[in-house]
Amino acid sequence: MSSVKTYVRPMAGWWRRNPFFVRYMIREASAPLFYLYALWLVAGIVALSLGPSIYAAWWTVAQYPLMIVLNLVILVFAVYHTWTWFSVLPKTTPDIDVAPGTLIGAGIVAAIVACLALFAFAWGVTR
Repeated sequence: MSSVKTYVRPMAGWWRRNPFFVRYMIREASAPLFYLYALWLVAGIVALSLGPSIYAAWWTVAQYPLMIVLNLVILVFAVYHTWTWFSVLPKTTPDIDVAPGTLIGAGIVAAIVACLALFAFAWGVTR
C-alpha cells in the first residue's frame, strides 16, 4: 500500500515573506506595550491617591533615563499604530449613501445633545 503524502504548510516565519503581514505583525506586537504603558499610568494614579511621598517615588522612577527611552519607543509605536490604523480604516468602512451635509449636521446635533446631557448629569451630582 502506498501512502498519500499530504502538504504541510510551514508555520514558522511565513509572515516575514510578505511586507503587508510584516507591517501587520509590527502593529499587533505593539499592543502589549500599550497595555503595559496603561498599567504604568494606572500605577501613577494609584500612587497619587496614596499620598505625596508615594507619588514622588513613582515620579522619581518615571524620570529614569530607561523609562524616558521606553516612553519614546512606545510613542513611536503609537504613532505607527495610529498611522496604519487610519490607513486601513477607509478600506474597511462601508459606503454611506446620504446627502453631503446630512452627517455633519446630525453629528453636531448629537454632540450638542450629549454635552447637554452630560452637563445636566454633572449639575445634578454637584447639587
